[in-house]
Amino acid sequence: MILTVNWKRRARQNRPARQVKTMMEKILVIGSNSFSGASFVSRALEGGAEVVGVSRSRQPSPVFLPYRWLPAKTQKGFKFHPIDINRDLPALSRILRKFKPSYVVNFASQSMVAESWQNPVHWMMTNVVSTVRLHELLRGCDFLKKYIHISTPEVYGSCTGLIPEETRYNPSTPYGVSRAAADMSLTTYFKHYGFPVVFTRAANVYGPGQQLYRIIPRAIFFFLTGKKLKLHGGGRSVRSFIHIRDVSEGTWKAMLQASPGEIFHFSTDQNLAVREVVEKIAQKTGVRFDACVESVGERPGKDAAYLLDNAKARKLLNWNPKISLDEGLDETISWVKNNLKTLGRQSPDYIHKP
Repeated sequence: MILTVNWKRRARQNRPARQVKTMMEKILVIGSNSFSGASFVSRALEGGAEVVGVSRSRQPSPVFLPYRWLPAKTQKGFKFHPIDINRDLPALSRILRKFKPSYVVNFASQSMVAESWQNPVHWMMTNVVSTVRLHELLRGCDFLKKYIHISTPEVYGSCTGLIPEETRYNPSTPYGVSRAAADMSLTTYFKHYGFPVVFTRAANVYGPGQQLYRIIPRAIFFFLTGKKLKLHGGGRSVRSFIHIRDVSEGTWKAMLQASPGEIFHFSTDQNLAVREVVEKIAQKTGVRFDACVESVGERPGKDAAYLLDNAKARKLLNWNPKISLDEGLDETISWVKNNLKTLGRQSPDYIHKP
C-alpha cells in the first residue's frame, strides 16, 4: 500500500536552500551503471556524499565506471545493488526504507533512439509503466527531499533555434514518446501532490568512460584500430556536445539548489554537425576522414537538431560548462588509447536487453 505524503505542506515547511550544502548527503542513484549515472556517482562521492547505486545489470568493467577511478578511500562511500525496476521494485523498496536517502537521482531508461522502433513495447514498459510504478513507490517515502528525473531533449523532437525549458513536447520516436509520457506523468504528480521532482535535460554527452556504441568513443576506437566508421545520414544532424563532468556538476547543483517543479537544460553554446565532430577526431587521431568513414542512410525519426537554451541553469544554479570540445576530445582519445586492450574485448555495438 502506498503511504501518502503531503509534499505541498512539506515544501512550505522546508524550502530548498539556494546555497550548496556541506553536510554528508545520502543519495540513491538509479541507473548507476550508465555513463551519466556512473559519472554522477563519481561527482557525488567527491562531494562527500554517501551513495547507493542500483542498475539492472551487475557492474561492468571499471573502464566504464568513473567512480572506480577515484581513490580507494573515496570509493568506500558507495554501495551497489543489481536492481531492475521492471522486476525488482520490492527489493528497491527495501533498500529505500533501510537507506532513507534524502535524494533519488534517476538515470534509468531504455535510452537508444533508433532501436526503439524495433521493440517499442520494451521502451514503453521501462520508460513509462515501470517508471510510473517507481514514482508511486517514491511518493510514499516521507524522508525524500527531492527526486531528480534525468530526462532528454528527445521529448521536444526536431527544433529550430535555441529552445527554452517550456518548449512544447513533440517527440518523433518511440523513445521520445516514452520519455515524454513519463515527464508528463511526473508533472501531474508535482501539480497534484506537490511531489518534489526536478527535471534535467542535457545535450549530447561524451567523455572518458562512455560506451563504444556512442559516436565519439566509437569514432576514436574505430580510427585507432583501423575499422571503418559508418556515419548515419552523412552526419548532417546538428548537436551540442557537452562533457559529462559539466553535466554531472549541473545535476549536482540542481539536486541541492533547485526548487521542485523546475526544469534545467545543460548544454554548451557550440553547435556542430556530427560530421564536423568526427572530422575533428580524425584529425586528432591522424587518419584521413574520407578513407575511414562511410556515409550510410539516416536512422528513422532522427531529429535534425535540438539546441538547448541553458540560460536558466546559468542564472539560477550559477552553472557554466567549463570543458571545451577540443579539451574533452583530447581527454577521451587518451582514455581510449590507455585502455585500448580492455576496450578491444568489449563489443562496440549496442546489445539490447529487454
